[in-house]
Amino acid sequence: MNKIIRNIIIVSLFTVGGGWLGIWLNNVTGNTAPPLQSLGALVWLTTPALSGFLLRALGGDGWKDAGFGLNLPSGWKWYLLALLVYPLAALLTFGLAALLGIASADGFAAQGFGAYLSAVGVIFVGSLMKNFFEEFAWRSYLTPRLEAAGVSPLVNHIIVSVLWTSWHLPYYYYFLDRAQLESAITTSIPVFIALAFFVQIPTSILFGELRLISKSTWTVFLLHQMINAISMPLLMNGFIEVKGALAPVFTPTNEGVFVSLLFGLVGWMLMKYRLKQTA
Repeated sequence: MNKIIRNIIIVSLFTVGGGWLGIWLNNVTGNTAPPLQSLGALVWLTTPALSGFLLRALGGDGWKDAGFGLNLPSGWKWYLLALLVYPLAALLTFGLAALLGIASADGFAAQGFGAYLSAVGVIFVGSLMKNFFEEFAWRSYLTPRLEAAGVSPLVNHIIVSVLWTSWHLPYYYYFLDRAQLESAITTSIPVFIALAFFVQIPTSILFGELRLISKSTWTVFLLHQMINAISMPLLMNGFIEVKGALAPVFTPTNEGVFVSLLFGLVGWMLMKYRLKQTA
């Protein structure tokens, strides 16, 4: 078997199985800590990235395409894109939702914009470790390794999106507090998870293409930080309200269908530009 394909399969197995292994560890050790603060959560969080690091160090993949470098100052525009693409997509989506009468921002008037910024700061800091391990698994390892294996860009991003969503399943069902999850989504949890497999595909196109065109994992790490920090307080802390049958489509959070389609459009444009530049 081709070495690159073999190593991708190994990382994929650790990705899909690591969270369930973590749950099993919690059960057999009689864990009494909150699930997200347990040994099992640590196993779930770190397994994909650590398996990639080990295969780069010992499995023959090497570190050349790991994307550890910042690639500044020449790549500044990709960092600017990482900072702006989600806020702009969220504003456009919320504007459409407000015009349709399914969204309101009364929570900002009631709580104040300062309270929102405080929540953004808390989540930004709190997401640092999680997003480091996520992006140094998916975009530092899987995306460039699939490219090295000769996988076409769209298939590359679809494979990563399926693995990325599958990795989240133990998080949604076990590690994340159920009340916290329900406060941050506009549907039932099963519908939310079904939608996640769809919305992650265009999202992965944006993330993957930003990683490949910038040649740095730090751009997508910043993008992930911005999405989590800005989107999570919106519903969870009641700063906005989105209701009605179209809520899953027009919620301005990162699980919204319209936001994900905007991400996919930007990712597609990046892909066309990157392929043209390398042709």
